[in-house]
Amino acid sequence: MIKRDSQASNADSIFEVGKLYCDRSDFQIAIKKLSEASVLYYSDKNYDGYLKCSNLLLRMYAEMEDYEKINEIKEKLQDLVVKDQVELNAKSYYSLGLCAAYKRQFKMALEYLEKSLAVGLAKDNKEDICFAINGLCIVYTFLGRLEDALKEIYNLQVFFQVMPLEELQLSSQLMNGHILRKMGKYDEALNVFWQCYEILKTQKNIYMYLSLLYAMGVTYQESGDYDLARLYLNLAKKSVDPKNLKYLTKLLDSALKELGEHDESSYDLIFNFTGGSAVERKKGKIDFKNQFILLDLLKLFVQNPGQVYSKETLVEKVWKQNYDPSVHDNKIYVTIKRLRRLIEPEYDKPKYIFRAKNGYYLNKSARILLD
Repeated sequence: MIKRDSQASNADSIFEVGKLYCDRSDFQIAIKKLSEASVLYYSDKNYDGYLKCSNLLLRMYAEMEDYEKINEIKEKLQDLVVKDQVELNAKSYYSLGLCAAYKRQFKMALEYLEKSLAVGLAKDNKEDICFAINGLCIVYTFLGRLEDALKEIYNLQVFFQVMPLEELQLSSQLMNGHILRKMGKYDEALNVFWQCYEILKTQKNIYMYLSLLYAMGVTYQESGDYDLARLYLNLAKKSVDPKNLKYLTKLLDSALKELGEHDESSYDLIFNFTGGSAVERKKGKIDFKNQFILLDLLKLFVQNPGQVYSKETLVEKVWKQNYDPSVHDNKIYVTIKRLRRLIEPEYDKPKYIFRAKNGYYLNKSARILLD
């Protein structure tokens, strides 16, 4: 008995850690933790705990667009029903409905969500009812059934007056803003989004925060305020992890493309003047680690690709000194070597920094984005 209690407590602890990482959008760690917890729950025949893990895993895999993993979990849930004679709960149908909505299988999504609502009503579980209603609102919005979606929002608001569900309240409020946006009520939508921002100050859910930035960006975009649209969409784009939040990344890329923004993936090297940082296509983000000379040297090169900088010019612009061959020749050689090691994907086959007869230059054919 003590061992079983200990295992249950351990599973609960691992689940809470996994959910914390999920809220932070650190899905790789969250998936590992929740998968571990689900094994413990299943071995202890704690099917409620097992379903709780499966539901979160389904929603993360949907955001990552990993439909193979979603199918694996669906097969396990089917085995749970057939072999273990376990009934799926309302939240399981809700999660399956969201997965179908991500794939734009809206008919299937509605079937799952209506089943979720039916189970919630049968058990008189108000929290489950709220989740099902929220899911229906999301699908109705996708389908352009905005009046139906608004009715579901109002139904939720009645529930929230007697039972606060913070995460769900925020999700439904975000959806309310999107509905108003789709109806062309941009000022009302932005007012709702700013209310969401105030809530997020205390909830600190990274996924919701990034979704909010996207929501505000597309609202400004559709209202014709393109400068603010770029501000919010680029802020979200710079913060989002495309590996974890694949679906949201696609939405951001699509919105930015409509604004005429560059696709950063098409560049070899991106240099950010404001932040003093660089991203190389193969090496990823380059950490200069307070190596300001290397940073200044690269900054000089990227501003004028193809221009040859003599040793005298390099010393004057980077070191702010008068050129002295006995002092600076070796210093320039060593510094260029260090810069190459830092930014070149293959040091022995440089693609950026080249030596000319009387100096050094940045390869003119390299695709450089100055951000």
